Formats: sequence, structure tokens, C-alpha cells
Amino acid sequence: MGKEIFKKIYKTIKEHNVIVIARHIGPDPDAVASQIALRDSIRLTFPQKKVYAVGINVARFKFLGSLDRIDDSLLENPLLIAVDLPDTDRLDGVSPERYKNIIRIDHHPFESSISNINYIDESASSASEMIVKVIYNTRLKMDESIAAALYTGMVSDNDRFLFDSTSSETFLIASTLLKEYKLDLKTIYNNLYERPLNEVRFQAFITLNMTVTENNFAYIKISNEIIREYGFDASSASNMINNFNFIKEIIAWTFIVYDEKTELYRVNIRSRGPVINETAMLFNGGGHKFAAGARIKDNAEIDLLLQKLDEVCKNYQETDK
Repeated sequence: MGKEIFKKIYKTIKEHNVIVIARHIGPDPDAVASQIALRDSIRLTFPQKKVYAVGINVARFKFLGSLDRIDDSLLENPLLIAVDLPDTDRLDGVSPERYKNIIRIDHHPFESSISNINYIDESASSASEMIVKVIYNTRLKMDESIAAALYTGMVSDNDRFLFDSTSSETFLIASTLLKEYKLDLKTIYNNLYERPLNEVRFQAFITLNMTVTENNFAYIKISNEIIREYGFDASSASNMINNFNFIKEIIAWTFIVYDEKTELYRVNIRSRGPVINETAMLFNGGGHKFAAGARIKDNAEIDLLLQKLDEVCKNYQETDK
């Protein structure tokens, strides 16, 4: 791919006066950080352009910045940049058919194409890492707040450099951001990891009530009554899944939360070995090998998904012996 992709991205950005930056539904910090940082970088570089970062706001991530409310049907010849987006069905806030030009910047395995310019790098630790590379390989500008957002996205998506997606390049990029900008690491980590007491109690509820099968697969269906009791929303409850990475007896785990707004079951899946994204793709989902998700309408499909994930764990352990 080389540097040609960066030239193409920059040239396309330069050619459009109206730019919309979107990401996947049910966002994590990396998705929000990468789109806000890219928006602010383009605005800083081209003050005359109208640049919007769109999607549903998540109160938990408001420290990263605010999103824009627009009606993209009223925009004239806009460019769409989709970041951290594995497939079209999970695009939040816009309709891709309204755009003639679409750039996709993503580190998920390639599933479907909505774009005519693709910067896909499955080896990248995060979408935020990829945005740093776009900025450093073009004439786009960065300031301290943009750097802080991108560092936050990187740290979040590889869980403080614990995941296999972390590479020497990841550390080099993080080191460069720290060297060139005065980042307040204490504030960054507090924003990401400080927890209210009701969340700690909610995590304890999950630990005590999740089912663990004989194949070391864990799951829990979290009712709306429980979410309300602990003062959460569906998105915040789902995002807690990363807190269960190091339980010795569990090799894969799933949280299922019913989202009343979308009338869909929000399914988040994580793994410490078994490949799970292939199974998620069978249920209108997808993602990485060890971090995936799905949106499911029917409770019977949920049961089938859990059954298949349990089988994946069983096969993984039998193969590993």
C-alpha cells in the first residue's frame, strides 16, 4: 500500500469542501477518538471547510469532545470518511448511498466495501493509530488536544498495550505523541478507567451471575431492569466486557444487553484464544479475531449464537491439547 494511500486520502480531503466523518454504532473510545481527532485535524488544516463528526453521543466519552448534529441529505457533494467501521450495516448517523466519494480507514478484517478509497490495516492496534499515521504522512495538522484524543484511543483499544495487536510501531507512535505534545497522562487514564461505585457493584453482579460452561465459555443476559437498577444504559453496560480479560477459567465471554432504543440485542464478545469474529459474522456482526460483536433481533438467535460460541471454545480446547 505504501505512502500512495496517504497521498490519495489527502488529495480527496483537499478536493471536498464538505466532509462527514462517521464510525460504527455502539462506539468505543477508539471509534469516537479517531473520528473527532480527524475532524479537528482537518478543521485545523483547512479552516474554510465544513467538517462534521456524526453519530449518537455517548455520555461516557464526552471527555473526548462533542459530535455534530447534521442532516446529511442537505449537504452538497459531501465526502464521507468512515473510521473504525467493519461493515456498512454498523454505520452510525449517515446513509452511505448519499455519498459519491467514501474513504474508509479501519483496522478490522475486511468484510464489505462501501468505499472507493480503502486504507485497511488489520495489524494496526487501533483506528486512532491509523489516524496518527494519516496525519504524519500528509500535511494535516495536529495540536495537543488532537494528540491527546488519539493517544486515548490507542490506549483504550489495546487495553494499555496488552493486546497482541500492539507492535513496536504502536509504541513508537505513542512515544512520538508523548515527545511532541504535553499530554496529561493522569487525566487521560482517569477519564478511561475511573469508575463510579455503582459500576463497580454492577461488575460484581455480572461476576456473580454469569454462566460458565464446561468449555470455559461465559455469558450473561443483562435485563433492562438490572441496567436501570444500577443506573446504566445499554452502551455503558456492553462496554464493561473488557474488564473480564484475565479470569483464568474463562477463554471466551459474551455480554447480551437489550437496547430499547434500537429494539435489538447488543452482543459483545471477547476471547483469549478461540477465534470469535467468524461466528459473529453469522449473526449480523463481525470484528476482530478476539473482539467482536453483533446486533440481533430475536432471542432464539441469541441462544443459537451462545451455543455456537460454546462449540468454538470446545473445539479450540480439543485442538490445543
